Amino acid sequence: MGACAGHGFEAQVCFLFTGDSYGPGGLGCGMLRTGIPLALLSAILFGASTPFAKLLLGAINPWMMAGILYLGAGAGLSVIHVFRIGLRFPAMEAPLRRSDLPWLGLVILAGGLGGPLLLMQGLSHSSATSASLLLNLEGLATMGIAWIIFRENVDRRLLIGAFCILAGAAILSWRGGASVDLGAVLITGACLCWGIDNNLTRKLSSADPVQIAMLKGLVAGTVNVALAFAAGASLPPLGLLMLAGVVGFLGYGVSLVLFVLALRHLGTARTSAYFSLAPFIGAALAVGVLGEPVAARLLAAGAFMGIGLWLHLTERHAHDHVHDEMEHEHRHRHDEHHQHDHDENMPPGEPHSHRHWHARLVHRHAHYPDLHHRHGHRQAR
Repeated sequence: MGACAGHGFEAQVCFLFTGDSYGPGGLGCGMLRTGIPLALLSAILFGASTPFAKLLLGAINPWMMAGILYLGAGAGLSVIHVFRIGLRFPAMEAPLRRSDLPWLGLVILAGGLGGPLLLMQGLSHSSATSASLLLNLEGLATMGIAWIIFRENVDRRLLIGAFCILAGAAILSWRGGASVDLGAVLITGACLCWGIDNNLTRKLSSADPVQIAMLKGLVAGTVNVALAFAAGASLPPLGLLMLAGVVGFLGYGVSLVLFVLALRHLGTARTSAYFSLAPFIGAALAVGVLGEPVAARLLAAGAFMGIGLWLHLTERHAHDHVHDEMEHEHRHRHDEHHQHDHDENMPPGEPHSHRHWHARLVHRHAHYPDLHHRHGHRQAR
């Protein structure tokens, strides 16, 4: 039996895509073969949610819609969380700690309140196709914040790809002369909120992703629904309510769980680069499901954004690098980066989660800025 014998969600997803084991920054399935499928599946689920949300907006208030999407995510993941506890699955994920709560609060504020509200308002002023492609700006905002503020390495290939995506967004947003589409401006604001959210979520990526996404969904959904009621909105009929909840569970709940798992392997900028597939999924569904026209401007923007996505997907990064001494807690196996002893109080079996210490290590392999490769780019000594 391979090392994928663990029972956790991440191990199952890894086996689904590769038939092999996983390990953040380790061997076996590794970063490149696990992080990429996780990010792409996350993108597919989120991308598909945009045209379906647009379809429902005709009957649901935008603010109420934002709340229902996140409540659907939180409620669905709550069922999974309770199910895990009821079956007494081994505690293989590190729980959220008190020190994580300020970061979680900021994540909920930016990504759970600001982002979805601006997106729903923007969707009410834009076609689902244009809105879907404009969501490429989320990856650009995430990458820019990760590079400039958090000093994550971004190479020339990623930057050129980012500028291609930006060019496509500019084509979609421009209406001739000095006119700019209001829907595009609102969706750009949503992307900026989610860019902040994605970078802050990196601070939490070693903790249980189901717990993170569940709390974000429940809190953000409850607040958005309460504010929508205060503004005079009402609940939609039960059928539409359930349908919106399912869209939220898959497109915002499961998608976020997969995104957090991908962050462990790829880092913020590169996870968002792969997540840039989401807008193309949304645009394709908008054309196929909603019957929206394919205009020349849409094709030109899609071409620029497609080139940018291709540049991101084909980027590779390898060099001699130093792992400094560090201590942290997350789910892991005893791979190349995890060589430590256990005492009698440590959890048995693998994968498992406990606080552990890393000795200094110098080596070379293909890697991204995952939990163990958030280093400066200097020569190994």
